[in-house]
Amino acid sequence: MADLDSTNAIETLDPSGMRRHLSGIPAQCRRAWQRALDMKLPDSYSAVSRIVVAGMGGSAIGGDLVAALARLEGKSLQVHRGYAPLPPVDDTILVILSSYSGMTEETLSCMDSIIDSPSPKVIATGGGRLAEIASDRGIPMFPIEYSAPPRAVIGYSFFGLLGLLYRLSFMADCTAAVEDALALMESLVDRFKESQPTASNPAKQLAQKLVGKLPVIYGAGFMNPVARRWKTQVNENSKSWAMFDTLPELNHNTVVGYPNPTSVTQGSLVVLLSSPLLHPRILLRYRVTREILEREGIAHQELQGEGEGPLAQMASLIVWGDYVSYYLALLYCVDPTPVETIDYLKDRLARYGLPA
Repeated sequence: MADLDSTNAIETLDPSGMRRHLSGIPAQCRRAWQRALDMKLPDSYSAVSRIVVAGMGGSAIGGDLVAALARLEGKSLQVHRGYAPLPPVDDTILVILSSYSGMTEETLSCMDSIIDSPSPKVIATGGGRLAEIASDRGIPMFPIEYSAPPRAVIGYSFFGLLGLLYRLSFMADCTAAVEDALALMESLVDRFKESQPTASNPAKQLAQKLVGKLPVIYGAGFMNPVARRWKTQVNENSKSWAMFDTLPELNHNTVVGYPNPTSVTQGSLVVLLSSPLLHPRILLRYRVTREILEREGIAHQELQGEGEGPLAQMASLIVWGDYVSYYLALLYCVDPTPVETIDYLKDRLARYGLPA
């Protein structure tokens, strides 16, 4: 395995510099938040009662994260992953089409299906066909001005979207919460960055525990999309299997399956993402779930979100997961940046043409 405290090893295994994207996340979040606040939108957009975000992968996770915050305010934000049709839309439903490349075929399919509908629309993209449609049709575009793999553009997909919805008065004033979250993210980057030795770097320590294990990530409430983020970051950065599950649902099924097969029981490490802000009965379920994991001999570790409010606590555990998945990639001696299997899949699909 790679030496996580060796500068030479890190530079060799990370030639594309994923580490620089990780350390730049707080600044990217701040820039995306401000760009969203400065974006010009029609006054009529402020009358929308519901939001639908259409996207895939790293371009959809921001929708999941903001949807969790919107639910805390009693607002409805739905994330649509896949091809058309979208849920029925009208002039009270804002559709945000999110694709970093602007060429995601599922998102383009959704765009085609509603292009002539009366629904207000925003396109969030870094270019491609979606940018062309925005220009041709006069659809407001939120430009993603950061060059990186889509999963590393979390600042635009999360804080940019949050800024847009605050700008439209769909979300309550979260300016103070954003500042708290950004300050916390900056401190966590300092705690987890590659120059911090393993002995004092908890992200490196957890990555070492995960080597050879199946990472299983649990979350509840507003931590559910953070658990999904962990899972996908481990998949794409570490080139490793990972799973995520949600409380309280997993207490009604998953826990029964712990005993078998024993290879999975012995080969998994469950990471529970928690927050003291969750419902008291959910926190009790975390405790009892840990007891069951202990009883079944399944390795596990609980991480608590840091900060005062839900946004800061979500952001803190996002930074945790990004760094853990990065160090796990290095321990597996793989470059965190390329996703060759996805490239292969897209190439194979392209041979059959785009969907009608």
